[in-house]
Amino acid sequence: MLANNSGLVLGLETSCDETAAAVLDWEGRVRSSIVSSQHATHGPYGGVVPELAARRHIETIESIARRALDQADAGWANLRLIACTSGPGLAGALLVGLSYGKALAYALRIPWVTVNHLDGHIASAWIDRPASRSSALVLVVSGGHTHLYRTAGTSGYRLLGRTLDDAAGEAFDKGAKLLGLGFPGGPALDKLARSGNPKAVRFPRSLGKRTSLDFSFSGLKTSLLYHLRDHPDWDQPTRTADIAASYQEAIVDVLVIKALRAVDQSGLRTLAVVGGVSANSRLRARLMEAASTQGIEVVIPPLSLCTDNAVMIAKAGLDAYCQGRMASWDMESQANASFPGTDEPFNGVAIENSRSPQVTHS
Repeated sequence: MLANNSGLVLGLETSCDETAAAVLDWEGRVRSSIVSSQHATHGPYGGVVPELAARRHIETIESIARRALDQADAGWANLRLIACTSGPGLAGALLVGLSYGKALAYALRIPWVTVNHLDGHIASAWIDRPASRSSALVLVVSGGHTHLYRTAGTSGYRLLGRTLDDAAGEAFDKGAKLLGLGFPGGPALDKLARSGNPKAVRFPRSLGKRTSLDFSFSGLKTSLLYHLRDHPDWDQPTRTADIAASYQEAIVDVLVIKALRAVDQSGLRTLAVVGGVSANSRLRARLMEAASTQGIEVVIPPLSLCTDNAVMIAKAGLDAYCQGRMASWDMESQANASFPGTDEPFNGVAIENSRSPQVTHS
């Protein structure tokens, strides 16, 4: 067991259908990471059912947190900080993690911070290389978000571009559903596409003006729907793989082109790509190719940190606390957390103005 003054951070993530807990030491080193997915629960419905997700979080969060502590060879007394996801995400799911983390921090008489889910994903890129964070571009690409940011030191991030409609992850999941690939759709489509021809079907790429850094994938989804309608023999194995590969290539093309466009416009030479879609094998290959041919540094988290996890929440929370930020005890979840305009700095950690709410018990 660790000494009482070791100081550990417990991160909790319950924004969607993963119940996750992780323990980091005060230097940001990962001591443990536990992720419990709900794919079996939501698979029959073809997507996440919010009420079922919240119930499952309630059933598992205590055991997941204890497993994370056991894996870290630690106990409750070793904790010095609790970090929880506050949003965006599913309201009921967020409420479970936030309530549990707040109660735990209060009972242990230790501080807590709440972390914007996107800030967590961004933090995942810098766990092993914090020095690169001071001047970099960040592409956040997941089921609900496709955003380009420029880091602004310790003050947060500046938004450069965002999706105008659907996110890339939503496009992957919708395409997989149309192709009958099941849930979760993104990994299934990625696997099928590896055996297909990415040039078999010419799907549209929405690139906008030559300087635009915004994204749009709704037209691509519609194009796939019409292609399947007009080609009733699409469900033959070879044709399905070709369609999957071509559809995936259209998504990846837009992501890579826009990301490299941002590199050219900004003059920065470091590009971090985070979020669930950063686990896509084709996107990773294309980005690594760009890194080698264009002389830029591409930072992509390991696969275990691409999808939702608590390591990223613990890291973002620790960074926030070390900068003097903490959450108030009346902090609530923010399921529809808004994003800033292009001229506004963004710091994803929800904070209280005061340095530290002191815990007292009667």
